[in-house]
Amino acid sequence: MPRNVRVLAAALAVALASLFGALLLTHERATQDAPDAYVGNGTGLAALDLHDILASGHGGDQRMLDSAFRQVEKAYYKPIDAQTLLSGEQKELISYLKSHGIADPAIPALMASGDEDKDSRALNKDLEVAQTLYGKRTSNAELTQAAIRGMLDSLGDPYTTYLSPREIQSLEESLKGGDFGGIGVYIVQDPRTKQVLVEPIDGTPAFLAGVKTGDRIVSVDGHAVATLKLDEVENLIRGKIGTSVALRLESHQTKRVRTVAIVRRQIYVPSVLAKMEDGYDYIRLADFGQTSYDEVRKAVLNGKAHGAKGYILDLRNNGGGLLEAAVDISSLFIKDGTIVSTIDRAGERDTKTATHESVGVGPLVILVNKFTASASEITAGAVQDYKVGTLIGTKTFGKGVVQSIYNTSDGGALKITTAKYVTPLGRDIQHKGIEPDVRVDQAVDAPMMIDTPKDLQLAAAKSYLRRIARR
Repeated sequence: MPRNVRVLAAALAVALASLFGALLLTHERATQDAPDAYVGNGTGLAALDLHDILASGHGGDQRMLDSAFRQVEKAYYKPIDAQTLLSGEQKELISYLKSHGIADPAIPALMASGDEDKDSRALNKDLEVAQTLYGKRTSNAELTQAAIRGMLDSLGDPYTTYLSPREIQSLEESLKGGDFGGIGVYIVQDPRTKQVLVEPIDGTPAFLAGVKTGDRIVSVDGHAVATLKLDEVENLIRGKIGTSVALRLESHQTKRVRTVAIVRRQIYVPSVLAKMEDGYDYIRLADFGQTSYDEVRKAVLNGKAHGAKGYILDLRNNGGGLLEAAVDISSLFIKDGTIVSTIDRAGERDTKTATHESVGVGPLVILVNKFTASASEITAGAVQDYKVGTLIGTKTFGKGVVQSIYNTSDGGALKITTAKYVTPLGRDIQHKGIEPDVRVDQAVDAPMMIDTPKDLQLAAAKSYLRRIARR
């Protein structure tokens, strides 16, 4: 739920999902690995049957690899060539071993037979060779992860991959609403300057300590961040609840550098920022997590209670989240009918219909840009197809596939693309995106522009709603 932006309990924008002042997601993530529409057991996770897998040793590692192989062959939304998987495993094992100082790893190239059992044994053979020859110089567990990652990466699908225990923990945190330990800021990395900027969340330790929107992080506990990735900055900021972290900050306004000590505590990061502005109910949604529907519904009803003249749902930089959340949120504005249909490899269609929870509000504008992806596109596409709202902004990302998460025995998970989806009118938006009804160009590489006087797209939304009111 992530990369150039993180919805941390430590930082300015986030989570599995935003960038440039909106909550969540990132330029890197949206261009390389846009967050997903997830399906599963209600938590966004589906169980991978690994019954008697051993906790350690070659047997457990090979069974884990075998289960991953069978799961991707069964669940992936397109037919798979087993040779591709075998070659991908070998390539990644060799790459991993070379990165650990082994000049010419002796990992054999094996040929697929077309028989699932034999191909599975071939995968396990390469892993066993790697562990036997080089396990003491590296790690059996990391070799297993490399084998699985190589197998999945060979598909050329950026959304199908192995997630480490830490990555799956971050994903679950973001989908559950960002309830974790930290200092309570959003962080974002300017894609041009690589500067790490922060925005405090009201009422959190960072806010109370005087951290200001747009402050630049110079260092964390004495560690300079100029050359670090956003994940690394996040790791420095987060820590045990009750401990202190020292941020060296440069003021956005005065350029004065100061050090601020902040005590970490449990932080809850909502997925919605809502306010009444100029008579309009403005709702910025960071991601489609477990709490997002309740938060959006509350914001819409609050606007209705205060006589809102119109509603603006801001999905810019929103990389997605849970499929169920997209259906529920769409149903706030769509009375009945299909919201989205998913189609698996066998052509089986699963249609999600409106939940009949429409709150009867309007007129509605949805703001979109090129980082509006996946679950966000489900909602935007349904609203556009039913003509219950107007899309303003620029063309969306174009992620029309859905992932399922399968737990692995090491605490990590497989994230596998299991279906594509189409809008109510049958539009397949994969790699195509959704064109807005009203195009308004705006630079997306300028942090902090969203919801400011410089926000041309938001201004256009208000102008459009004013014109509607005069008709």
